[in-house]
Amino acid sequence: MSGGGSGAAAPAAGEFTVVAGLGVSGRAAARALAERGARVVVLEAREGERQRAAAAELAPLGVEVRFGEFEHPPEGASLLVTSPGWRPDHPLLVAAARRGVEVIGEVELAWRLRGPGAAPWLALTGTDGKTTVVRMLTSMLAAAGHDPLAVGNVGTPIVEAVRGPSDVLAVELSSFQLHWSHGLAPHAAAVLNVAPDHLDWHGSMEEYARAKGRIFERAGTVVYNADDELSARLAAPYEGAVSFTLSVPRPGQLGVVEDLLVDRAFVADPVRQAEELAELSDVRPFAPHNVANALAAAALARAYGVPCEAVRRGLAAFVPDPHRMEAVATVGGVLYVNDSKATNAHAAGASLAAYPSIVWIAGGQLKGADVEDLVRRAAPRLRGAVLLGADREAIARALARHAANVPVVEVAAQDTGVMDHVVAEAARLAAPGDTVLLAPAGASLDMFDSYGARGEAFARAVRRLAAAGEGDGGQGGSGRRG
Repeated sequence: MSGGGSGAAAPAAGEFTVVAGLGVSGRAAARALAERGARVVVLEAREGERQRAAAAELAPLGVEVRFGEFEHPPEGASLLVTSPGWRPDHPLLVAAARRGVEVIGEVELAWRLRGPGAAPWLALTGTDGKTTVVRMLTSMLAAAGHDPLAVGNVGTPIVEAVRGPSDVLAVELSSFQLHWSHGLAPHAAAVLNVAPDHLDWHGSMEEYARAKGRIFERAGTVVYNADDELSARLAAPYEGAVSFTLSVPRPGQLGVVEDLLVDRAFVADPVRQAEELAELSDVRPFAPHNVANALAAAALARAYGVPCEAVRRGLAAFVPDPHRMEAVATVGGVLYVNDSKATNAHAAGASLAAYPSIVWIAGGQLKGADVEDLVRRAAPRLRGAVLLGADREAIARALARHAANVPVVEVAAQDTGVMDHVVAEAARLAAPGDTVLLAPAGASLDMFDSYGARGEAFARAVRRLAAAGEGDGGQGGSGRRG
């Protein structure tokens, strides 16, 4: 497992390249190509004010932007760089492949643009936890004295970052990005977990998992989750792979011993030796899946030579991003938690497993995923459920089958004040000691601009509930279960 080059050359000066899409990654790719002297044409379906402004910004670099629906690449193009959101069956991409035009993504382009002495990549992917792990990893690297930068599916566009001053890149990669990447050879790569998601884009679970597994193909060190069946299966062909587990670690693993995170992989004698990395109390917010996130980040950091003490300092300094198991308030003895980032069943299941008695707020766009197993596993913890969004009825049917005794409220409204209604219903179902948990298991775009906007609406509604409770003697949210 060697982290060598891809063998594919960077676009040459004068080469005719096409960029599909004028979003953040598309604009960054067009700039990078133009600065290398390539002839660049950007194809964009929408022609709004924002798109015209982006075209004007690129024009001085010699980049031509063409607006409209395109089903064939321009004649003479030899390379097409697609934005991650474009599906593989898009007519333009299919036509390009048939015509012999190479199709890659921005991440693959960035890899090819790396110069001599470029910063190594520590790359990771997974259905859930990617952003948390990449943030933990950069904190650990910084604690060891490095100048890291988080890139890929988060932060700075990666084609810009590869030319920057950072000495190591923590690279978060989505399945979309990996689908269009063929030559990546990171110093170390991790798969955190693999569960059904984006099946409408990939077409099948098999294709989704295959895209995730591409991250391992040329990695110097392979890191996988020993507690996740598909992650372990993807790593099976790679001799010497390192894993992490929530159990006591075996040689070659990072894991948990009593209240400690422990390394038995990156030590001189894994059979007889183990090194302490951190305490469980250093993991915030504390939940089993977040302990796994910390172990994954530690494995990548240790693969890069980060000392154990720096792993602990970095973990202690880590500040979680918003909308990830974020405690909003306690009202009338009920804890209200915002995990709006739980946009699929796997993430919602991890969140639900962290609390013993839950009134669950769920719903949104399920993206073709099945919620039967999620509801079946969560049923013993549920004290009530409030459902909203496009696919709420699918969750309601699963609750009727697996948690028939749990009171369920469906909220059909989609107006701007819907979250106040949702939170009020959850408060009515909750009793002191319960957790009202927003862990939607679905995407947000049916009702909100983003999962962040959904989480902020929830937090505002909870704060209004708390203020009303103070006015009524502090009893808000302590109503009976329905």
